[in-house]
Amino acid sequence: MLTRRAAIAGLGVGLVAPALLSLPRRPAARPLLTPPVAGAPALHDVTLEAKARSVKLLGKDGPESTLWTYGDELFPVLRLKRGDRLRATLKNSLGEHTSIHWHGVRVPNDMDGVQYVTQKPVEPGESFTYDFSLPDTGTFFFHPHCNETGQVGHGLLGVVIVAGDESEAFDDEAVIIAKDWRLAEDGSFLPFSTDSGAARAGTFGTLRTVNGVKRFARKVPAAADIRLRLLNLDATRMMDVGVEGAEARIIAIDGNPVEAMPLDSWRMGAASRLDLVLRTPKAGGKVRLRDYFPTEIFDLAELEAEGPDRRAEPFDPAPLYASRVPEPDLAGAETQPFVFGAASDAIASFIDTLDPDDPLSKVILDDLCTASRTFWAINKRSWPNDGHRNLPPPLARLKSGKSYRFTLQNATPHPHPIHLHGHTFKVLGSSKRKLPVHYADTVLVLPKERIEIAFVAAAGKWMFHCHILEHLETGMMGYFANA
Repeated sequence: MLTRRAAIAGLGVGLVAPALLSLPRRPAARPLLTPPVAGAPALHDVTLEAKARSVKLLGKDGPESTLWTYGDELFPVLRLKRGDRLRATLKNSLGEHTSIHWHGVRVPNDMDGVQYVTQKPVEPGESFTYDFSLPDTGTFFFHPHCNETGQVGHGLLGVVIVAGDESEAFDDEAVIIAKDWRLAEDGSFLPFSTDSGAARAGTFGTLRTVNGVKRFARKVPAAADIRLRLLNLDATRMMDVGVEGAEARIIAIDGNPVEAMPLDSWRMGAASRLDLVLRTPKAGGKVRLRDYFPTEIFDLAELEAEGPDRRAEPFDPAPLYASRVPEPDLAGAETQPFVFGAASDAIASFIDTLDPDDPLSKVILDDLCTASRTFWAINKRSWPNDGHRNLPPPLARLKSGKSYRFTLQNATPHPHPIHLHGHTFKVLGSSKRKLPVHYADTVLVLPKERIEIAFVAAAGKWMFHCHILEHLETGMMGYFANA
């Protein structure tokens, strides 16, 4: 995959894109290990109150912004172990109904948190308790699944870390949460969605933060192996992630362990996660985690080493224990195609060519698009613009326990991070990029790209959608009814 970072590097040494794309991926030095038998599971009782709270996102001397959060901490982090039971009570203190979807966690269908599909809405003043066990280790997150642009836009997000995949302990760990905000100078929120943005690559934020601050920095132990858990929780943004100042390896994608891969850069769509391990420099040295995708490179984190050296041996981190995800039978899998494209109505057919700054375009957008906010489709079928209340027919009816092989084809000029609820699928390959075979719950499908995935179907009604939030709300969403 030719990323911006690779292209910049190529200018210095005379590389060209075809040569770069033909390079084989370096094999991992060691295989993944078999996970040990888990100990006695623990019960974790937590209360998550969705409520308006004041936070100074624009700096300590700036105005306050009214966010919606699950607690006093901006992004609460729930830490559990594989096999543990989570009993999370959602208390709704907002002025509208909400729910919690546990992104990437293979929960029972009635715990998936989709209003009108898997549960009744949690109305203002009501509570609902999610109760399930954690079958997999990894880095996951949770968020609402109705009015996502508004509720996630206000800050309703949290992280779930399920431990138990480390064969040897790392020296330190950092959770890095990337999220933009649509804020005016006075701290108030701008519209979370615009028709011109929804019909293209999304409406971008005006303030970019990591862990809720403009510049995220922290101290780390010197000459140490540290784990970085990076979550792209933005509603729209795509990132090309790389590390400078240290050798780094990818050890998990969407929380699922992989054979350690040297990191040049890795492209992340919205809702994707990436676990890295890196060897920090000696005391005083700095490491930068960077996003090379925007015109101006953005530093996601600056890590400064301090203290005595922790390790003297060459950098060779121990492998993670493998996930226990059901393995699809590729030979016997049923193949189904899914094409992500524009909606078939006349508005969607020309909306992408409009200039939002042109006065005539503004009239067209205001007069025609606000009445029918349907721009996208899956297999030429758009999710109805009245929300989840009136369910359309399913995209397909799958059989529980059967293996399926999906071809995901992007027929649009914009990227789409595609998420399947309740399943961890195997990414088999791409028509445009040299992707390693790996497990994920969200896969970025670039313009004119075809991605192949495979999985074992689980029983229930499972949502299938683009995770650019404006795209799912304007048509690019469906579900599977699995018996």
